This record gives sequence, C-alpha cells and structure tokens, in this order.
Amino acid sequence: MHLRFSIALASLLVLVSVADAQDVSKKKSSVPPPTHTDVKYGPHDRHVMDVWLAESDKPTPVVVSIHGGAFRHGDKSVSRPVLRECLKSGISVVAITYRFTPDHIAPAQHRDAARAVQFVRHNADQWNLDPTKIAAVGGSAGAGMSLWLGFHDDMADPKNADPVLRQSTRLTCMAVNNGQTSYDPRFIRKLYPGTDTYSNSALAQLFDIDMKQLDNLPTEKYKLFEEVSALTHLTADDPPVLMTYDSDYDTPISSRSIGIHHPRFGKVLKERMDKLGIECVVHTDFKKTGNTRADQVVPFLNKHLLSDGK
Repeated sequence: MHLRFSIALASLLVLVSVADAQDVSKKKSSVPPPTHTDVKYGPHDRHVMDVWLAESDKPTPVVVSIHGGAFRHGDKSVSRPVLRECLKSGISVVAITYRFTPDHIAPAQHRDAARAVQFVRHNADQWNLDPTKIAAVGGSAGAGMSLWLGFHDDMADPKNADPVLRQSTRLTCMAVNNGQTSYDPRFIRKLYPGTDTYSNSALAQLFDIDMKQLDNLPTEKYKLFEEVSALTHLTADDPPVLMTYDSDYDTPISSRSIGIHHPRFGKVLKERMDKLGIECVVHTDFKKTGNTRADQVVPFLNKHLLSDGK
C-alpha cells in the first residue's frame, strides 16, 4: 500500500515538474503578436514587414530586423529574446523581407532594405517612432545588408515623387551575427586563400555570374561587387557596430558555409573601424560562450538607441 502510494506520489511530482518546466519555457519564449502584420512597404509581393510597437508616451527608437538566407530564401524573422527585451526596454521592432535571387539580382535586396528603413521613417509619426534612432540587426545575408545600410551614403531623394524615397536611409547602429563585410568574390578569394569560399553559389546567383570567369567579367559586374559590399562605403562618419560569430579566428575553413560566415570578415572591419575611431565590437566563438546573442545585442542597442543610455 505504502509502496503504491509512494510510486503514485513520485509520478505526480514528475508530471507537475514537467508541466512547470513547460510553463516556464513557454513564458520565456512567449512574445506578443505584431501590432501590425504584413504591412506593405513597396510594390513587390515580398515588400512586407511586421511591426511591434513598444508602449511609450514618447516616440520610441526602432530596430529593423533583416533575415538571412543566402539572398534566396527566408522570411520575416527576429530573435525572440531580442524582440522581447527590446520591447521591454521601450524599443519598437520591425521585421522585413525582400526580393530573392535569381529572379532579382543585386542590388535589389539591398535597395529593398533601404526602402524599408525609409518606410519606417515615413510612418514615424503614425507609429510613435523616433526617426533619429533606427538600428538594423540581422544574420548572414541580413547582417551584410545591415552593415551596407549603415555605411552607405544617405540615399534620400528629396525631390522624388514617392514620399517614402524622400526619407533618409541612415542608421544609428548595427548589431549583426555571422556577417559578411564584403560580397566581392575577389576580396573573399584574397581573404581566404587556398579555399573555394569565394565561389559560393549564393554569390554567383546574387550577381548572375559564372565564378569560373571571375577574372574576365564585364566592368559593370566589378562595380556591382563593390556597390553592394559594406566595406566599400565605410567612412569616418559612420555608426558603431556589434558583430558576433559562431566560430573563432582559428576555425579551419573546411567548407564554403564555414568560410562565408567566418569571423575574418569581422576582423577586417574592426581593423578599419578602429583606424577611423568608430566603435566596433567583435565577439567570436559564440556557441561556446554559454550566452545568448540577446545578452550582447540588447545592451548594445540600449546604449546607442536610448537617450538615457540604460
């Protein structure tokens, strides 16, 4: 009798523990639904964004999340912990998507991201946003586009018939992961000698080129390489950057995937930004730190987006 009772009690406690753990997990991962879903920011089917507006009596800063996916797949996405902590800090969040290759080659994707930022500014009054405090976050391709946006000269066209395109494209800061600081295959070939990282199929599609002909392409293709590479546009008046990478500087490049997400990209950027006196923080070997990216990203965003520097 006592044995049966003990077994039953133990089973009940296990069930309660599992339920409690599931409840805690659900609470930790739960985020509110978007304030606005599938908002059209341009004419194409993939010109859509989800918008989470932080509760505030005054205009809030905003983070624009640009998803990765080798420029050819993916959808609106944002890290749940980053989203949750940003909203808690009083920072609004926008998640976008953009046109894909091979139907639309570069710079379509980069221009889409720029238009999304302009659209956010265009709606700043309506959404209670601070148009002077906009950051970009993203991973892989989304990271590369975030950096490109932050370094590129302002693309505002004050006389454009489209009021969205009259807005500024400039950013306050960028916080990215596993990002590429250049998409120029020639630069990548030099950065990773003895590897085939530069011949990544995503880059071939992005530029609509045959990598076997890399040294014999039309001049306009080389100009395009440079146009969509963040490093090309870096100048002394550009905003600060946080970069995180899963691997470390000594990680062997045993595949194109490892190479295209390797922290050597971040090392080159940091060296150049250090010379210009611009803040650039690079965290490597992130998978072994035991931290979440939100542990690094959110304090960085708070520092640069919140006026009181919390």
